[in-house]
Amino acid sequence: MRQRCENPRDPSYSRYGGRGIAVCERWRSFGNFMLDMGSRPPGLTLERIDNNGNYELGNCRWASRIEQANNTRRNRVIMVGASRVSVAEASRMTGVPERKILNRINAGWPIQRAIS
Repeated sequence: MRQRCENPRDPSYSRYGGRGIAVCERWRSFGNFMLDMGSRPPGLTLERIDNNGNYELGNCRWASRIEQANNTRRNRVIMVGASRVSVAEASRMTGVPERKILNRINAGWPIQRAIS
């Protein structure tokens, strides 16, 4: 987290610190990070809820790889009922292949029809 945000030589710096993502002052102490977030649960990694926000208590959670994959800037987010989901999530929910959903949406189909 700190390397990606603070070290310009880190391979991921351009996607984090280079675009303004920072680590809050409190988390510069690992002890404070542990007090706020606790130990990493097995199989989970640290995720920012708002991808444009900083690493700070109100914007971070422990998430699975699938949850993290659904929370990236490159995902297409659609409304399914009252829920915002990625096209990948809609595909898992409905069984309709992701590419097919995207092709239908790009062809102008209504979302509900595209996912059915």
